[in-house]
Amino acid sequence: MAAGPLWSLVRGVRRLGGGRFSALPQRGFRSSGPAAAQVTVRDALNQALDEEIERDEKVFLLGEEVAQYDGAYKISRGLWKKYGDKRIIDTPISEMGFTGIAVGAAMAGLRPVCEFMTFNFSMQAIDQIINSAAKTYYMSSGLVPVPIVFRGPNGASAGVAAQHSQCFAAWYGHCPGLKVVSPWSAEDAKGLLKASIRDDNPVVMLENELLYGVSFELSEEALSKDFIVPIGKAKIEKQGTHITLVAHSRPVSHCLEAAAVLAKDGVECEVINLRTIRPMDIETIESSVMKTNNLVTVEGGWPQFGVGAEICARIMEGPAFNHLDAPVVRVTGADVPMPYAKILEENCIPQVKDIIFAVKKTLNI
Repeated sequence: MAAGPLWSLVRGVRRLGGGRFSALPQRGFRSSGPAAAQVTVRDALNQALDEEIERDEKVFLLGEEVAQYDGAYKISRGLWKKYGDKRIIDTPISEMGFTGIAVGAAMAGLRPVCEFMTFNFSMQAIDQIINSAAKTYYMSSGLVPVPIVFRGPNGASAGVAAQHSQCFAAWYGHCPGLKVVSPWSAEDAKGLLKASIRDDNPVVMLENELLYGVSFELSEEALSKDFIVPIGKAKIEKQGTHITLVAHSRPVSHCLEAAAVLAKDGVECEVINLRTIRPMDIETIESSVMKTNNLVTVEGGWPQFGVGAEICARIMEGPAFNHLDAPVVRVTGADVPMPYAKILEENCIPQVKDIIFAVKKTLNI
């Protein structure tokens, strides 16, 4: 992994572009409980990494630019200076290579956190993630656990075109052997990352670049070093009685904004932040649907075989189906590769107006 002149040149080129959208101005969100501080998602992730690396000597972080450059998105800011080369490791631009190193380290008893500059690039290492990490515990009859976290930005950012904008929630959620989490708030980000690092299974953590700079209020409990968010448990962000909105990652923001608009028309939406894709907390969704009798799912990914499609199937197959007053409606990304042009990009990503339209269609108002 020695950095020769060519590698130094490549690193310089990558640094010019790394994280350039994460500095965009963002709107903050208030939590529902008592709060002690305003914390960005970026800083929440940084806190989680810092606390877990300090807590357990087996935990280490590796990936492109995570060390000396403080991370392409500054998630690992200050960690290399604090913990050094053995715990915060810069890698070459070779996802297949450094992911294989991380999976092997996990099999040997360490607890690596493997960062992808974008999950689109994780396709370079899909064999390592699925055939090595996800299947080994089963194929070894429980003798070889693989405690590893694969994390990084997922889904559309801004102006990065098709090869940097795909949502992989459905891809990784499809695979047994993996746990898949998708945080929205700073509380989600910190608590889910800490829980993922402590978990003995391989966990895929799908973050969103456009959320990194968003501030959320954190309670005193969430600021504690012992705080975790349980994997597999959704959170009701807003109570409602007329319709249930289910989303994960950035679309949770859109659902809350749509709910605020619809409330002015007397429509009370219940907003569920899914938080975990696999295992899915279908019980929370079912309970909400039994109360509201209507359901709209929202996601940034493509419609076919998506997270919303899975929720629809589970609701249809379970006890909540008989409580529905109307068919479930999915709000998704457009079924096309992401365009580069801004106006086209905006029309390919679910917007607040799309959610409002879906709610009014479902409720026939």
